[in-house]
Amino acid sequence: MPLDRRKFLKKSAVTGAGVAIAGAAAAPAAQAAEAAAAKKPAKRYSLTVMGTTDLHGNIFNWDYFKDAEYADAKGNAKGLARVSTLVSQVRAEKGRCNTLLIDAGDTIQGTPLTYYYAKVDPITAEGGPVHPMAAAMNAIGYDAVALGNHEFNYGIETLRKFEDQCDFPLLGANALDAKTLKPAFPPYFIKKFRVPGAPPVKVAVLGLTNPGIAIWDKAYVEGRMVFPGLEEQAAKWVPKLRSMGADVVVVSAHSGSSGTSSYGDQLPYIENSSALVAQQVPGIDAILVGHAHTEIAELLVTNEKTGKTVVLSEPLCYAQRLTLFDFELVFEKGRWTVESVKATVRDSKTVADDPKITKLLKDDHDVVVEYVNQVVGTATEKLTTVEARYKDAPIIDLITKVQEDVVRAALAGTEYASLPVISQASPFSRTSEIPAGDVTIRDLSSLYVYDNTLVAKLMTGAQIKAYLEYSAEYFVQTAADAAVDVEKLTNANNRPDYNYDYVSGLSYEIDIAQAAGSRIRNLSYNGAALDDAQKFVFAVNNYRANGGGAFPHVASAQELWSESTEIRTRIAEWVTAKGVLDPKEFASVDWKLTRNGTPVF
Repeated sequence: MPLDRRKFLKKSAVTGAGVAIAGAAAAPAAQAAEAAAAKKPAKRYSLTVMGTTDLHGNIFNWDYFKDAEYADAKGNAKGLARVSTLVSQVRAEKGRCNTLLIDAGDTIQGTPLTYYYAKVDPITAEGGPVHPMAAAMNAIGYDAVALGNHEFNYGIETLRKFEDQCDFPLLGANALDAKTLKPAFPPYFIKKFRVPGAPPVKVAVLGLTNPGIAIWDKAYVEGRMVFPGLEEQAAKWVPKLRSMGADVVVVSAHSGSSGTSSYGDQLPYIENSSALVAQQVPGIDAILVGHAHTEIAELLVTNEKTGKTVVLSEPLCYAQRLTLFDFELVFEKGRWTVESVKATVRDSKTVADDPKITKLLKDDHDVVVEYVNQVVGTATEKLTTVEARYKDAPIIDLITKVQEDVVRAALAGTEYASLPVISQASPFSRTSEIPAGDVTIRDLSSLYVYDNTLVAKLMTGAQIKAYLEYSAEYFVQTAADAAVDVEKLTNANNRPDYNYDYVSGLSYEIDIAQAAGSRIRNLSYNGAALDDAQKFVFAVNNYRANGGGAFPHVASAQELWSESTEIRTRIAEWVTAKGVLDPKEFASVDWKLTRNGTPVF
C-alpha cells in the first residue's frame, strides 16, 4: 500500500449525534449580524451542491473484465479520477468555500478492485490496507455519502471498517438498529457557509438508503438492522433539520425516482421512491437520486402539501456524470430563503484523469490487474453470452453446473442427499466471453459480475413450474406468424436480464405466442411429466433466495444450506480443479423458445 495515502485518512468530524458543523458562530454574534443585515438591502448567496452516485468501485477509466480502457457505444468515460477533475473545475469556478460534494451510495462493491480489498486482501485484516474508495474520496474531499444497498454486500464488519477509514460520514437515517430502532449511522450532515455581512447559510444533507437491503442482504442484517421506508423517515427528519435552523435541505437518497419495486409486495416500502419523498414530504429543496443507474439531469416534482417545486437529479452511474445543484439564496426578513434551484450534469468524458488520484491509487490498481489476469484453466472452445437471453447457452450452463456440484457436495450425508438438485442462473451480461485457450479470473468474473452467494432451498414441482412461468414473463408476447426481432424479444415490462432465470435439470419449452402465465409447455424431469409433488433441492443465488426479483415461492421456501463464498469464486475453483473447460462436461439443452409448439430458432 502506498505510504502517502495515509495523509488522506483524517478522522471524521461527525459526532455521535450524526452532525458535522463547520464554522459554527456564537449565538449572540449571529443574532447581532442578523439584526444588522435586516437594515440593509437584501443579501444574496450562490451555493453549489455537487453529487455522484452508484460509483461501484470505479476509480479508473478501466474495464477490469476486458483488461482495457473502458469504452461503450456512447463514448462515455468513468471513474473518480475523472470526477476529481470535474470537481476541481467547479470549485475553481464557484469558489471551494461555496460548494458541497455528496454521493448517493453504492460505493464499495462492483468491480474486481472493490472485491479484491473486501475478500482477497481485506481491509478488515489486522494491519490491512486502506480501501481504495476511501482513499480516493478522501483525497477528492467528499463531505457526506449516503449508504447504498451494496454497501452491505460484504457484511457489516467490512462496512464499519470502510466507515472508519473515511473522512466523511456515511449517512442512513432509515438504517436503524433492530433493537433500539435508533439510527445505526449518522442520519444527517450539516455545514455552515459564511456570508460576509449576513448570518451563515446552514445546509443540511439527509441520507436515506434502500429498504430492500432487508431482503437482498438478509443474511448480514437480519436481527441487527431494519430499514423503514424513505418517505416515513424523511417526514420525521426534515422537520427536525428545519427546526435546527437549516436554510437548505438536500436529501441524498439511494432510491430511484420511478415509484417501482423489484421485490414485489414482500415489504410495505417502495424501492424507488425519491419522487414520492419529494411529493409527500414538505421542506426539501433538492434530492440527489441514486440506485437506478439512469441519468436524470433535472426532474421537477411539486410537493403536494406546499405546492413548492423540488428539484431531483440522478447522475449516471460509475462516475460517468457529476450533478450540480445550483442554489440562489436571498436573505430577507431575518432569514435565508432558497430563491431558485437548478440542476445540471457534467460529463466525465470531457476531461482527463486527475493525476493526483491516479498516482495515489496506481499501486492498488496494478495489483488487481495482475490478480484478474491469472490463468486458471484452458477452454476447448469460445463461450459467449451474446445470445444467452433467448437461447440456452452453454456459458450459463457452466454456472448452473457449478452450483449443482457445490450444493450436492454440501448436502452429502444429510437427509436431503437423495433429492434431485436443480439450479438457476441468469444471463447477467450480453457481452461476456470466455475465449478458447487460456481462461483467466477476469474471464470468469465477467460472466458472474455480482457478488452473490449460494443457497439451497427445498421446492416442489408445482412451485418450480410457477417460478418458470414468472421468469417467462421476461419475453414479449410474439404471434406465431410475426417476425422475430431479438432486440425487441426480451425485457417485457422493463424486466432486466438479471431477473430472467434458466433452470437446469429440467426440460421445458417457453411458448412466447401465449400470454404471460401460460407459457411453460412440456415441462418434464427425467423424461417424464413433472410431478407437482416431487421435491427438489434448488440451488439459487442469495439475491433470488431472499426475494430479489419477486419470484414466487423461493423466498419462503425452507432453506437447507447456505454459504458466504461468492458464486464467482466457486466457478473459478471449479475451472481450476478441472484444468480444462470443455462444454461436454456441463452444457445441456434444457429449454427453448417456441410458438405454438414450433421452435423460434
